[in-house]
Amino acid sequence: MRRFGQTIRLRPEVVAEYKRIHVKIWPEIEDAIRESGIRNYSIYLKDGIMFAYMEYHGPDDEFEARMEALSNAPRMQEWWEITKAMQIPLDTRADGEWWADMEEVFHQE
Repeated sequence: MRRFGQTIRLRPEVVAEYKRIHVKIWPEIEDAIRESGIRNYSIYLKDGIMFAYMEYHGPDDEFEARMEALSNAPRMQEWWEITKAMQIPLDTRADGEWWADMEEVFHQE
């Protein structure tokens, strides 16, 4: 199992709408996330900063292919078109990232 933390900013004028659309995400998106091996996926918001936590449960050698399949899942591009317009990525994110990956500095089971 691999853990991930990511961060991005949220445009202040869309906070209510962002929360509204995440009350119940589209079933196709929910299914694609589950099929990709992502579990325990949460998004937190504080002062315009979002933090996402997720766990990948699956073989390491399948991770890239599963994430590619997730990005190509039905309606995923449509969902991202909606949500990306609401987000402000960090200037310090790595090339190719939208949400910036965070370094895990502590974990306790």
